[in-house]
Amino acid sequence: MAAISSLCVYCASSPGSNQAITDATIELGTELAARGIRLVYGGGAVGLMGLIADTVLDNGGAVTGIIPTSLFPKEVGHRRVTELIEVDSMHTRKRMMFERSDAFIALPGGFGTLEEVTEMTTWAQIGIHSKPIGLLNVDGYWDPLLAWLDRCEADELMKPSNRALLVTETTASAMFDAFDRYDPPRATKWLELDET
Repeated sequence: MAAISSLCVYCASSPGSNQAITDATIELGTELAARGIRLVYGGGAVGLMGLIADTVLDNGGAVTGIIPTSLFPKEVGHRRVTELIEVDSMHTRKRMMFERSDAFIALPGGFGTLEEVTEMTTWAQIGIHSKPIGLLNVDGYWDPLLAWLDRCEADELMKPSNRALLVTETTASAMFDAFDRYDPPRATKWLELDET
């Protein structure tokens, strides 16, 4: 896989109450800065979003925040980032985050985080991109989702090649190691004919 120069992180605009998640967010931000990888994220200054941006900046890294104008007051647009882009909609935000990133990692989060990482995985499944996508499974946070994905595969509602699109690790350093080895599986639909 080609070197990653920018990475999109999906995470919560709330700080949460689990110290392990806070620590993992700081670890990921520190790792990004140390590796010279630009953070691309949702542009907020609060919650885990603000924490990862601050961590990257405080360690000398670069940060691009992309935020819809309508969310600027709610998520408190981060004025200290290297580049802050205001856009007209969530759709535009997600598209720009995709275009400006070489890979994607989801930290623990809520509906927004889940929707963003599953959309990127769906795009990979239908062949829009072949960029690596990872779930940072801190303190077993994503275990229920992973169990559901395994059930999808077991019930033949998802092909193993599609299940393999989502990389799962428990630490930032392990995730980057996995991304270095990443060879995108050929994602296929059940209705496609066998090539054998």
